[in-house]
Amino acid sequence: MSRPLYRGFSGGGRGSGGNGHDFFDVSYQAKDLGENGFGHELMSPAGTNRSRQSLIFTFLKLGLVVFIVLSLSSSLYWAISISTSSRGNIHHGYRRLQEQVVADLTEIGELSLGIARLKDLEFCPPEYENYAPCYNNVSEDFDLVDPLVPIEYERNCVPDAKKGCLILPPRNYRIPLRWPGGRDIIWKENVKITGHEFSSGSLTKRMMVEEEQISFRSGSLMVDGVEDYTHQIAEMIGLPSESNFIESGIRTVLDIGCGFGSFGAHLFSKQLLTMCIANYEASGSQVQLTLERGIPAMIGSFSSRQLPYPYLSFDMLHCARCEIEWEKNDGIFLVEVDRLLRPGGYFVWTSQMNTHRSQREKENQKKWSLIHDFAENLCWDMLSQQDETIVWKKTSRRKCYSSRKAGPAVCGRSHDVESPYYQPLNPCIAGTRSRRWIPIECRTPWPSRARLNSTELDIHGIHLEDFAEDAANWNSVIHNFWSLLSPLIFSDHPKRPGDEDPSPPFNMLRNVLDMNAHFGGFNAALLDAGKSVWVMNVVPTSGPNYLPLIFDRGFIGVQHDWCEAFPTYPRTYDMVHADGLLSLETRQKHRCSMLDIFLEIDRILRPEGWVIIRDAAHLVEAARSMTTQLRWDARMVELDSSSDKKLLVCQKPFFRKQQ
Repeated sequence: MSRPLYRGFSGGGRGSGGNGHDFFDVSYQAKDLGENGFGHELMSPAGTNRSRQSLIFTFLKLGLVVFIVLSLSSSLYWAISISTSSRGNIHHGYRRLQEQVVADLTEIGELSLGIARLKDLEFCPPEYENYAPCYNNVSEDFDLVDPLVPIEYERNCVPDAKKGCLILPPRNYRIPLRWPGGRDIIWKENVKITGHEFSSGSLTKRMMVEEEQISFRSGSLMVDGVEDYTHQIAEMIGLPSESNFIESGIRTVLDIGCGFGSFGAHLFSKQLLTMCIANYEASGSQVQLTLERGIPAMIGSFSSRQLPYPYLSFDMLHCARCEIEWEKNDGIFLVEVDRLLRPGGYFVWTSQMNTHRSQREKENQKKWSLIHDFAENLCWDMLSQQDETIVWKKTSRRKCYSSRKAGPAVCGRSHDVESPYYQPLNPCIAGTRSRRWIPIECRTPWPSRARLNSTELDIHGIHLEDFAEDAANWNSVIHNFWSLLSPLIFSDHPKRPGDEDPSPPFNMLRNVLDMNAHFGGFNAALLDAGKSVWVMNVVPTSGPNYLPLIFDRGFIGVQHDWCEAFPTYPRTYDMVHADGLLSLETRQKHRCSMLDIFLEIDRILRPEGWVIIRDAAHLVEAARSMTTQLRWDARMVELDSSSDKKLLVCQKPFFRKQQ
């Protein structure tokens, strides 16, 4: 069982008797949750003997009054007896007394109302250890699959009657190492791998496997190779080195079939933010290993649907032996690359097919000719070719499309959707009418890009005053959050199950998911505060779409429907944050329950990970009751007397799988 939350914050873990309430829960009122997670207050069951019931309630009320009087008397006596003590000791003692009083009163109130405790959810069967819903997979089927034969798992979200359980980590799972150490070394038992991944010759897939660890240390040939590779790309673009990517307008990179994230890990040191996407994989998952290293990644593929990003969002797209057949389907995959690239952006393609030896084969010559001609018809300029690598640059001139003799048409207004959500691949050129059509070299360089000016905000229909107010609010909130969490993350921490003589700190936030990102203010405030985190900014499909704004700030994110499973593996985020999400989803009645959303949070959250929810008081109270079912340690915090919102801070315990 995981430790309770830090004493200095809330006075312990789950309350005595297991009721799970504390002194922050003064206004907590038990709810009978309806189908959508919200309901009515429970009433006492009607008895057969009304006079007897009335007598019982009378005694309970009298007992409650006597208890309160005695408690207040004790409090007064305590205050007088230590009147010579320091104010800090008085405050600390009073909080402890208040906590005990409220816990006892809550328990009496529950007994008087006859409230039945919500039953803890069961743990999932072992085959759900790496369960990724929407990809039609359960681990027990993988024994019949040849790991050397790639399988395309099309995203298909359907209701799953078995998903109402909690997924346990692998038997020998260990908390990932702190950043940046965890970038170079991961625990082997934390990810699902088989032997065939170790022999991969791909530059981005090499790793050193030891008894308990998988190493990506800088001393290995693999990392040295990536350094040389990125330097080569910079020279092909016309830059002195990869350190000049930022000043040339490059900030966000989409790495297609990213291997194990080494390209993105190296670019991160150059202030570039790389999103890895790869197909769902039964074992040796590129996405799972990349996230385990603390590098942004999500499940996504070039198959039949558009990726859930806006058009004109990335400064560079990269494919190193990503096994996509670009010449197929009339070049429609290249059209999707063009949709995602900003004007003046770069497409870097590395493939053995590009070598002179490979070009001697007629079949490869034919493929290369198709790809070359199609890129030219997209108004791409081939800058350079060295060995296996080719770099194209997307045009910055809209007029180029009207001067072509062949190639895909420009999208009409009805088909030029800025932020499609897994829509079928579109064979036309998108974004040419957008006010966001701004060449990357004309954009404000990073990090100033994160603070958009009034002209840039006007493109998104945002007033500068509203944007500045949002930024100031989040800077204040982050300061308060970190003050709240710091003693929890970095304080004395009891041993984890199976560990011996641990030394603090044990926990370090790296992978953060914001479930309702709005303008991306939470992300910006974390960076302003100097936190070594990256944030997956999620824009719910049920609310306003600010994802283009988030990308224009130099951040990354994705659209998502929170009644579906997020495209990731279990245990991939250290913190999940949600501000106003429950209110947003409440307006979408009968789509899914609050419990469904919380089960998904539990799936993607690492053991000992954190959940911070800020929302309307009655919704937070309802959510608070569900944390008992999820077996989370939870505390509810009053923000201030004038606010109708509350804060819920939760930690997921580290449960061990039974031997």
